[in-house]
Amino acid sequence: MSQDIKKLNSMRFLEAQKVTYEAFSYSPDIVDGVHAAEAMGASPSEVYKTLVVQVDNEHALVMIASDRTLDLKQFARAIGKKKATMTTKRGAEAATGLKTGGIGALALTMKRWGVYLDEQAKQHEAIFVNGGQRGVNLKVKVDDLVRVLNARVVDVSKPMEGAESDEGE
Repeated sequence: MSQDIKKLNSMRFLEAQKVTYEAFSYSPDIVDGVHAAEAMGASPSEVYKTLVVQVDNEHALVMIASDRTLDLKQFARAIGKKKATMTTKRGAEAATGLKTGGIGALALTMKRWGVYLDEQAKQHEAIFVNGGQRGVNLKVKVDDLVRVLNARVVDVSKPMEGAESDEGE
């Protein structure tokens, strides 16, 4: 699966941090985590989507399992704020410089935005996160991911109802 994947900045970042990872590729036409999980033969609970959220006129990145949805009120409370809003897909692309379906915290370390990882991730030793390009996910140990991203682990998701989808993936 990992053949012919060109080296991305997220991979260089992990290597510079001495973090081992495994790269997986799938069709760049797949832009949601549930279908990406299916294409990689992984469980949707192991494949994390990165959502761009606005808090106090600043952006934050929130990583949640692809089969869950972000509870914005719960997120705001968890970080001690009154309100958080989801960025539109267009807004997420403009802010990150990446296409939706290819937004990943490891590719955005230079932004120095707050990074939050849903505590559901602690159920797994490693999770799949986007490498910063549609069709490329990196499997990284949760503890390594938290450390290199200086991510705060918070309880911010709930099971997805129906066919809802989050904006800003």
